[in-house]
Amino acid sequence: MNPAEQYILNQKDPFKSILFHLQVIIEATVPEVELLFKWKVPFYYVGKSPICYLNVTKGYVDVGFWGAQYFTKYLEELETDKRKYVKSLRYRSFEEIDDLVLIEILKQAYTFRNEKFITD
Repeated sequence: MNPAEQYILNQKDPFKSILFHLQVIIEATVPEVELLFKWKVPFYYVGKSPICYLNVTKGYVDVGFWGAQYFTKYLEELETDKRKYVKSLRYRSFEEIDDLVLIEILKQAYTFRNEKFITD
């Protein structure tokens, strides 16, 4: 079994259910993604470009996006947590997931997947 899949299966509910749902949405929105295991968490890549990662931490599921500095929609939904480049959606319960927001952010992540970081 893929270590990323094992990571998801090893989570307790509600996080396991959240992760399963996120997998379905991510894989349906960006069909060419590949689920990998990097830095001890599941990552979705298209080719060599990261789309997002899934991390259960501090009582929530963190869905992190690298190219978020280029995003133009739903910025108010994204957490920065003092990070310079990565922004994320956070879910503490299944009910917090807004599929439409997630899909739009995934589309932006796909669109900007090859962009370089803007440095100050």
